[in-house]
Amino acid sequence: MIVKSGLFRVSPYGGSQVTEGICSYNCDAINAMKWDRIAIVGVGLIGGSIGLALRQHKLAQHVVGIGRNSARLSRAQDLGAIDSTTTQVDRGVADAELIIVCTPVHQIPDFVNQVAAFAPRGALVTDAGSTKEVIVSAIKAPLPNEVVFIGSHPLAGSEKQGVEHARSDLFDGAICVVTPTASTPPSAIQRVSQFWQVLRAKVRVMGPEAHDMALAHTSHLPHLMASALAGSLSPSYHELAASGFRDTTRIASGDVELWSGIFEQNNMALLEALDRLIQELETYRELLSQSDMEGVCKMLTRAKRNRDDLGS
Repeated sequence: MIVKSGLFRVSPYGGSQVTEGICSYNCDAINAMKWDRIAIVGVGLIGGSIGLALRQHKLAQHVVGIGRNSARLSRAQDLGAIDSTTTQVDRGVADAELIIVCTPVHQIPDFVNQVAAFAPRGALVTDAGSTKEVIVSAIKAPLPNEVVFIGSHPLAGSEKQGVEHARSDLFDGAICVVTPTASTPPSAIQRVSQFWQVLRAKVRVMGPEAHDMALAHTSHLPHLMASALAGSLSPSYHELAASGFRDTTRIASGDVELWSGIFEQNNMALLEALDRLIQELETYRELLSQSDMEGVCKMLTRAKRNRDDLGS
């Protein structure tokens, strides 16, 4: 059975053309998709959740976790996220058909290049990073051993850190953006898309630059805004910060190193999104300074309509 969802469109990327849209896929092919060996580099919240989902759905004969901290890898194995562990990239990827790099964004290009040097011929490599243009630009095709890299970003996660918080259903119903370039083989786009679909994610395909601009507005700016709001609160008001403040600033508790790396890599798009927010705030300030409550109500009504359109 073929399931088609949505329309594709063609948009420019780097002077070339990248097909964008919602993936169509063959359900029977996805249900039959199995791997002998999958390697996960970085078994934290995202990597651990991928491992748990792979094992729950019996999609791989063996899942190996690769990392620098033996104790954390052992913890991931104890929790059932992976079958075996190693701190050596060459050993971990030696027989892997698919490798997913789930490290902080600034580490991803180096790990992809390491992986490609030791992976079997024709292996497929993807990632789970929250930025794409810098990562994709730093990974120059062709890679050794006919290894193919294609970027991915599952829009799922938590302010909590570590494999202890990993969940096998983390990707259920979540959007996962797959970011090919003009040189990405169509077969790689299909295989990576199907991988995320078997983890129950909804796949969208777009170019790396388009991804970064969209995520600057929908993910990176909200984190920056939550952090600014949390940072502006006087300790004398902590007792009075109830559910509204706590819900709005929850994501400010995220990993500082991870988020500073995201801000650095998506700096220009984030600045553009920030300028737009500042304009919105300046409009509110001007209306309030003039006691123009009719104007404030119009702004609030527009914002409410926009938020309601998002759904729960």
